[in-house]
Order: sequence, then structure tokens, then C-alpha cells
Amino acid sequence: FMRPDRVIIGSDDPEVREAMAQLYAPFILQGGERLVFMDEASAELTKYAANAMLATRISFMNEMARLCEAVGADVSRVRHGIGSDRRIGRAFLYPGPGYGGSCFPKDMKAILRTGRDAGIDLELLRAVEAVNDRQKRELFERVRRALGDDGLAGATIAVWGLAFKADTDDVRESPALVLIGALLEAGARVQAHDPEAAEAARRVFGDRITYADNPYAAAEGADALVLVTEWRMYRNPDFERLRDLLRRPLILDGRNLYDPERLEAAGFEYYGIGRGRS
Repeated sequence: FMRPDRVIIGSDDPEVREAMAQLYAPFILQGGERLVFMDEASAELTKYAANAMLATRISFMNEMARLCEAVGADVSRVRHGIGSDRRIGRAFLYPGPGYGGSCFPKDMKAILRTGRDAGIDLELLRAVEAVNDRQKRELFERVRRALGDDGLAGATIAVWGLAFKADTDDVRESPALVLIGALLEAGARVQAHDPEAAEAARRVFGDRITYADNPYAAAEGADALVLVTEWRMYRNPDFERLRDLLRRPLILDGRNLYDPERLEAAGFEYYGIGRGRS
């Protein structure tokens, strides 16, 4: 809010435009062109379209991650290669467990409904939403494949990250909720840690999961560690300590934070998104 890329005002009333220009002037002192006026319908659709475009980039990269694993490519290198193209850029080109939060899912539903009401089938955006719904189950499927259906029931799974993204306590539409729900349904025990979102998650799961005070406590005795949220505190853990705490040194990295070769050299089984196993 304090450093906006742009401020879009939807109004055809000259007096309203002038009042809003004065109101927002302190926030756009460096470049008045960031204040954009347009009609109300265009302003509303701009908001939906912007988030739909970002959601599309995320789902696109998750599709590319699936393809990378199938053909033996590394999505991290592909991302760097295509992001170096100025026409594409690097933003929102990170594969992961799917988008969540309060904006992207809501605005995707809103723009799809707007299209249906107008008699327009937005096929591409329907596919973006479908890819995201599937991607939210991907981490669970990887746990299931690694442990087997028989091994999953009764297993203890450590989950790092409950919020839909780092630096928030918001768990709305979080991929972690889908993962944990599926793990509980499969009969697994869950030991979770998040520096901010534990209380919000407790309102969803109650006492059906264990809320650890620190990441290492969550990992103790676990048959697998699943990293869901890219909190800074998870970026460079003490891997030797972590390996000793885990019952099975298995890491499923939903954010591709770790170097696969380094982890396998340290004695871990490692699976990323779009990287396979090193």
C-alpha cells in the first residue's frame, strides 16, 4: 500500500477523480503516472485479470515442473532460462505446492463467474484453477509414493509451514491444509511447525495434529519431513541435527529451497518439485 506499482481508480465522475488524486498523492510522489483512471467495469476487471495472470504463471510453472520430471530436466534451470528473457521476467515463475491465500483463489473464482454470467467460457483460466487444485495434492501424493499406502498409515509426518506463504499467519486456501487433511485421512500422525500460523491452523484442525515449538521438535521421530512454506528460518537448517532427529531421513521440498546433491551427500532422500531426485 505504501509503495504501489499502480493505483487504479474506477470512476467517471471528475470530482471523484480529483478527490482520489489528492488522497493518493502522498503515496505516488515518485511518478504520478502510477495513478490510473478508468471506468468502473474496466477497473474491476483489471484487478481480477492481474491476479489471474499471476495465478496462470504459477500453474504454468507447476505444469513445466511435471514435464521436467518426466523428461529428466531440472525446473530450476528452466526457470532461470526463461526468466532471463525480458519479455517474460522472473516474477512468479516458482513451482511449488500451488497458490493459496485470500486473493488468487477468490479472484479466479470471481473472474470465472463473471465470464459465465457474460456467456464467456474462460477455458484457459478454468485450466489454471484445475492445475492448482491438482497441485495442492502433489505433496501428499509424493509422501504416499515414498512411504507406500501400507507405510503411510501410522507414520509420523513432519510439516514445516502452515501459512499459504511466508511472512503471514494466513492459512486461507493454504496447500498445507490440503496436505495435512489428506495425511490425517490416510491415518498418519502430523507434527507441524510454523512461526506465525499455528493458532490459525489450530482453529482448523484442533488437537488432531501436534504443534511444535520449533522446527526440530516437529522433525523428531518423523518418517518424512515435508517443507510447505518458504519461511526464512527453514532455508538453512542444521542438516546433521535434522538427519539424526528424523526416523527416516526423507525430505520432500515443496519450495525447492535445498540443493539435492548436498542433501543426498549428507545422507538424505530428497525430492523437490520439478527436480525429481538428484
